[in-house]
Amino acid sequence: MTDHKDVHLRIDLLDPASQTLKIELSWTPEVQMQRWTLPIWTPGSYTVRDPSQHLHSLAFYQHDQQVETRRLSPSRWSAKLPCLERVRLVYKLEAKQLTVRTSFLDPEFASLCLSAVCMLVDGKRWERHVLELLLPEGWRGFVPLPQDDSFYISRDFDQLVDSPVHAGSFEDCAFIVDGCHHSLLLIGSPPTGWPDTLVADIEAVCGAAASLMGESPPSGDRYQLVIQMLDSGYGGLEHNDGAVLQFAWPALAEPNGYHQLLQLVGHEYLHQWNVRRLRPREYIPYDHGVAVVSDSLWFAEGITSYFDLALPLLAGRSTRKTFLRDLGKDLSHVLLSPGAQVQSLADSSREAWVRLYKCTPAGADTQISYYKLGAALAFCLDVQLRALGVSLAQVVRDLWQSFGQVGRGYGRCDIQNALAVYSQELADQLPCWLDQKGTLPIKECLEQLGLILHPVLANTAWTGLTLADHPKGVRVTRVRIESPAHHANLVAGDEIVAVRGHRLYSVDQWTLLQPGADPIAIIYARRGRLEETQVIPAPKHTQDYTVEWNPLAPHEARVLRDRWLEIR
Repeated sequence: MTDHKDVHLRIDLLDPASQTLKIELSWTPEVQMQRWTLPIWTPGSYTVRDPSQHLHSLAFYQHDQQVETRRLSPSRWSAKLPCLERVRLVYKLEAKQLTVRTSFLDPEFASLCLSAVCMLVDGKRWERHVLELLLPEGWRGFVPLPQDDSFYISRDFDQLVDSPVHAGSFEDCAFIVDGCHHSLLLIGSPPTGWPDTLVADIEAVCGAAASLMGESPPSGDRYQLVIQMLDSGYGGLEHNDGAVLQFAWPALAEPNGYHQLLQLVGHEYLHQWNVRRLRPREYIPYDHGVAVVSDSLWFAEGITSYFDLALPLLAGRSTRKTFLRDLGKDLSHVLLSPGAQVQSLADSSREAWVRLYKCTPAGADTQISYYKLGAALAFCLDVQLRALGVSLAQVVRDLWQSFGQVGRGYGRCDIQNALAVYSQELADQLPCWLDQKGTLPIKECLEQLGLILHPVLANTAWTGLTLADHPKGVRVTRVRIESPAHHANLVAGDEIVAVRGHRLYSVDQWTLLQPGADPIAIIYARRGRLEETQVIPAPKHTQDYTVEWNPLAPHEARVLRDRWLEIR
């Protein structure tokens, strides 16, 4: 049942082949000057995407009479009304981007991120919003909102746009976590079908996340997990009461593919605590109209990334050996990334809006992911806390009780205060790890656990070149700073024409022509001119690290390692 005070959103999907959404938003105004905004970003994906670029045919009506509108900015409009009777705003949105943070529609299904669809009307943010879907015959709608007849009811705008919409001719299935009934929606499938244990494995991993936090999922019975199986792509976006994941079936077929999928499930599921409800204070409430900077994204994503490595282990779906392998990959990324010596973890968080989500190949020289570096910091914190008889998980649970459960936003000082309960020294050390570069005691923490960081040498000499196939040949996409290619004056954008006297047509051929420590004669094209240079490869270098048991570790290190591997 709807009320005249409700904001009513109708989404027409009846012509899916048009890949266009027909939107009607109606409400009862309280003042004659009306303003509304289409959000410019989606919480959980910290970059400005401006979905208004996909909007057209906007019109505003009262009593079926069109009212003149004025565009105040690319994503904001206004109109002056003759009276305060109910109004209708209609517009169309192209829905051709299949990502977890955009909107997509075709004759098979719809996947909509409502923060890229629904306007925020000034003065109506905290009013009840009602969603109506017009669907093709045979389609069903799937939205993690309570229903009243054919309508979905949200308490306010924020809950509405935090509820992804999916529709099609598919079915969902149930899974249970700590007594809470959840919904699993599978869109697409691998060529050989889903594993028979999929639902049980998802239940186990999500149950491990609830166990880590020490309580039932805060979403209760409303959680909706959507997995879109595609031919390419990877990612996820968390919501208060669900998550949307994308995974590529070729990746699933890899030896470690299914394990990675379970880690992704666990990562997004854990987010219903950390970041959705235990939220940096800058995001309470969200400001949908501007980019909001926070230096706490490392905690939101890095802590979650650290724990997602362990959730399959806690769920009994993995082994300690696999956990150490995955941890080694994340630590390798940090130790071998030149960006870790240029960008601090706090800056990585603050600059997410302009760096992480707009990363270029060359960006790796000057930036570091707060997911990876944040996970490394989480590891160091966990080891130091374990040595004191407590754990990082306990600190996160403490913050959850003080902030997440009551809807209070936290800041750096609050994290320090939570650490100070167990170690003032750790609390005082945290700003150094966040604000200074290259300060994490990764190797020392591994030694405390009786673990060894073992370097893996590359099979070939190093040039510092990253290449990609291009319609016109082979292009340089990145030149590592202070590498042999850098000293040979090659730059991104150069086309490699010939190597060692042989015409180059593909990256595969480069792999065949590059080996050896002898100088590499290269002919390249830059802005249409042919040039020559010589790259002198560096000797074999460390391309990776693995984390391994130290058979000579003292007894106290082995005891600490066993406590650490409990994770909780």
